[in-house]
Amino acid sequence: MTSPTSQNSGPGALPVIAPRGEFDYETVPILQTQIDAAVAIHGGVILDATDITFTDSVFLTMLLTTHQRSRLRIANPSPRLTRIFSICGVDQVLHIYPTVHAARTA
Repeated sequence: MTSPTSQNSGPGALPVIAPRGEFDYETVPILQTQIDAAVAIHGGVILDATDITFTDSVFLTMLLTTHQRSRLRIANPSPRLTRIFSICGVDQVLHIYPTVHAARTA
């Protein structure tokens, strides 16, 4: 896993966090810290899921918890991540967009 990166998208817009690698019970806390900081300042975040290669239930729990307390938008999930979202039914709850641009303009 490499560290998440953050990109600002302009005044008033939600920041974009683009994590890379695997996210499980050992690595989710690093991502959660960055998401929490963005939510505290901006009230939400766009998670660019392009480079997420593996997730587990801890990651899904983090997404659902973040969704409940903020404006979470997930952009560009891989087909594998999209399938996991579908199998778990979280695709019916989370705000998922095909691109970061679509998430920004939603």
